[in-house]
Parts: sequence; C-alpha cells; structure tokens
Amino acid sequence: MQPPEHIYSHPSVWKGAEMARRDDWIVQLDAGDIDELQAALAHAKSRKLGIPALGRDDFPLPRLAARIAAIRDELENGRGFVLLRGLPVDRYSKADAALIYWGIGAHLGPAFAQNAQGDMLGHVRDLGADWKTDMKARGYQTRLHLPFHNDSTDVVGLLCLQKAKAGGQSRIVSSTAVYNAFLQRRPDLWRVMCEPFCVDRRGEESAGQRPYYVTPCFNWHEGRLFIRYNRTFIESAQRFADVRLTSQQVQALDLMDALCNDPELYLDMSFEPGDMQFICNYTILHSRTDYEDWPEPERKRHLLRLWLRTPGFASLPPAFADRNEDMIAWQRTPRPPVFDIAEIVAELAH
Repeated sequence: MQPPEHIYSHPSVWKGAEMARRDDWIVQLDAGDIDELQAALAHAKSRKLGIPALGRDDFPLPRLAARIAAIRDELENGRGFVLLRGLPVDRYSKADAALIYWGIGAHLGPAFAQNAQGDMLGHVRDLGADWKTDMKARGYQTRLHLPFHNDSTDVVGLLCLQKAKAGGQSRIVSSTAVYNAFLQRRPDLWRVMCEPFCVDRRGEESAGQRPYYVTPCFNWHEGRLFIRYNRTFIESAQRFADVRLTSQQVQALDLMDALCNDPELYLDMSFEPGDMQFICNYTILHSRTDYEDWPEPERKRHLLRLWLRTPGFASLPPAFADRNEDMIAWQRTPRPPVFDIAEIVAELAH
C-alpha cells in the first residue's frame, strides 16, 4: 500500500522533553491492588498452575482488571507506554514475582515465545556477551548500550527484579513522532524508509526460510501507522552475499538514528525493583544506556521480559507476515522459565 504523505496525528506522537515534565504515564499500585495480586498468586499456586500454562482466568483480578484494561487501551490507542509501579518484589521469590508478572501480562494479552528455544518469559541479564561480534548473542545478554529498536510483537514488557549499580536507564522514543520529523525534513529519504529492508534472523530461521526477512521500516495498514526498526539486524544482514544497502538507505538509517537520539524527542526512565514497563512496539522504539553491575551474582541487574499479543492489533501489515512465521514456529515448543542463577546463565548462553 502506498503510504499517505501527511503528518500522522495520533496520541502516540509525543516528545520526551514534554513527557519528562509529566507523571501521568506512571500507574501506582495501591495496597488493595497488592492484596488482590497476592490472592491471585495463592489461587494459581493452589491449582499448581505455572508458566506458561497459567491463563487470564486462572489469575483473577476483579478489582485491578479495569485498570489493566485501561493500560491496554493506552498501549494500543494512546501514548504507547505505561510504567506500572509498586510491586513489592522483595516479598517474593523470583518464581512468585514472575508468576504475578505473568498473570498481569495475561490480562493484557497472550504471551508469545521470544526466541527459537521457545522461551516464554525472558531473562534480561549480562552474560558478558558482545552482540556486535557474536551472531548468537543478543543485546539483553550484555551491559552495553543498546541502539534504538523494537521487538517483533505487539507489546513488550519488562519487570525489574534488581537494578544495576549505576546506569542501565530505559530510553524510549515515539517512533510516530520520529516518522513525522522524518517526513518534514527529508521526504525523499522518508520514501526510502517505506520500501523494504532485509533484516537478519541471526541464526533463528526455520528450515526452508531465508536467513533474513524483508520489511519496510514505515508501514501503513488500515489507516494506521506501524513502525518496525532494528538497524543492528539490518546491518548484520549485510553478511549475506545477496543483501546490500544502497547509499540512500544508509542515509535514511543515519537520519533515523539521529532523530531517535535527539534529546528533545527521547525520554529516559530509571527502573526501581518492582517496576513494570509496557510499551507498544509499533509506536515506540526502545534503547538502554550501558551500565555498571554489582560484583555479587545475586545483586546483578535482572529484568524479566514478556512479549504479548493484544486484541487491538488483530490485523497487522502484510509485510509483517514473514517475521510472524518465526514466532508461530517458536510458539509450538513453549518452554517454562528457570530461576536458579546458574541455570539462567546456562539457558541464556544457548
């Protein structure tokens, strides 16, 4: 579909400098919410339900469900991000905190596998890996700065179990605001971003698939704008003989990065233990500053990650179908999480 050449008007278009002066994107859990989550946890455990078997109906939240529905609406139709604050993770084992987090996620939408191993709940933790040189490594396995990107599902969530000694801030930007700035500054390069790019599958292709998938960065579908961007994987696809970026594509990617890294546009937020960040992958790009970790293994920065499908995105751009085939294949062999630190390291080092 030919994209319309006009400024996108939508609540997801915002500037970080403005959002930094507000706090209406923070939803605070109160004592009643915590009691209800505790009761739902006890209910799930009494039925011996864990991850990934636990569903929305198995984690009853009669009081909190309406607030979670409002969060989902904000993600699908509003600014595209929410920080849910106040879960007292220090009261719980990692497994119980994860079950609460999974239950909240289930009220937003069903979880999807995040990699070819079928991991339904991801661990974000430094393994000393280098995603720049190791094709099997991922950014969440390092403490390095992560460039702006989005993930391949509707909503990505992060729960902070342990924060870093220093650094590790979450940095997000409205990709729809970046789109508008792109269109205003360089309409010639804007057109390039509406054309297909090759994106590396980084070794996670299924039998018969190409080692990369093809998608535009800017996608219009049914009157709605969907952004998909991961320059790291676009550039690593250059290792294949039949993939080459044009000079115009490089210029377009350079402008995209410059706009994402404009302090007027991006928003920084620091995570405290118990914080849950949910963002819409189609209207928000996310990044992370590098960080210094604690030397003790039990104190190291540790986040849990969810990939969710939500009902408001039942219809997606046809260009996303190729990548979606990956997740459908991964979903066939869902794998429950582990929580022992040694096992986490072993699992992440696959």
